[in-house]
Amino acid sequence: MDNIWTTTLLQAGALFAQEQSTILHFGNPVAELEAARNGNIFSDLAQYRLVRFSGEDAQQFLSNLLSSDVRKLQIGEYQYSTFSTPKGRMLASTLVVRTATDYLLLMPADIAGPIQRKLSMYILRSKVKASPQSTDEILLGIAGTGATQALADQFGVQTDSNMQAKIVDETILISLDQQCWIVLTSPENATAMYGKLKSHSFVAAGSNAWNWRWIQRGFAWIYNETQEQFVAQMANMECLGAVSFSKGCYPGQEIVARTQYLGKLKRRMSLVHIDTDLNNAKRGTSLYSRELPGQAIGMIADVASAPDGGVDALAVVQSSCWAHGVALGSEAGPQLHAKPLPYAIVDPQ
Repeated sequence: MDNIWTTTLLQAGALFAQEQSTILHFGNPVAELEAARNGNIFSDLAQYRLVRFSGEDAQQFLSNLLSSDVRKLQIGEYQYSTFSTPKGRMLASTLVVRTATDYLLLMPADIAGPIQRKLSMYILRSKVKASPQSTDEILLGIAGTGATQALADQFGVQTDSNMQAKIVDETILISLDQQCWIVLTSPENATAMYGKLKSHSFVAAGSNAWNWRWIQRGFAWIYNETQEQFVAQMANMECLGAVSFSKGCYPGQEIVARTQYLGKLKRRMSLVHIDTDLNNAKRGTSLYSRELPGQAIGMIADVASAPDGGVDALAVVQSSCWAHGVALGSEAGPQLHAKPLPYAIVDPQ
């Protein structure tokens, strides 16, 4: 995509992934990670895409297919959600934003097109239109202690709560919390924002720095490597409000409900650190334990290089195996060390 924003990124020293629009880093990935941990960062989020649903039946259409109750969304609100197979295995995890006219579903770029096509198969006679993110729409990530004030200074918006989406002209500002925002805007506005944020000590950061910060939130995006691997509760989706247990049916609802009410959940997702690198720890890598020799007892859901070396990851693990140790790739592989999640987990009883 050749526009003013691409030119701005190149002038800033962006190193792009081969044959992709995703930015690896801006020349100093170690400094970017440190800024993600202790400072303020500004990231191009080409690793994500939006799918837009519009039309008078869009609300009910999405509520019939997603695990959350989309009908409860007010204009300027968002919620986490999932889309699953009839067997309850997640095909996508998503952030659903409601605007005055549309519902926007945010998800990883590698599955956005296929998921749009899959959802569109259900439209039939519904008055719904699905469309991909426009080339004139740029996704940005802004994070750090100065994020909220910086956006308030530029756009004149204030928010004292999370789960809000402020709409200012052609820009949508999604407040994940008071230190983390996702912004949808034009290439021209993105360029102007970069200039202002850079002057306020924001560090331009590539995809790994943003992914590392996102992993600390404990929300696992579903990628090609992890599609159909997890029931929603395995990835803690109900802890994040991504699952409604009171609305009507949706694909996989029977399995999700049975897992919740019959207490059949054996695997849970944890935030972990591993003393290895991204060559060995990849999404979809199997996990093992001496408790069950030769048997995979979990999988890496997402992973990023960590500021102090090694990687941080979201790992779905058979809960009983933690007492005997959990290892990456084989029983003799690097050990996983659990870290605190930012939310409480209440297992089904």
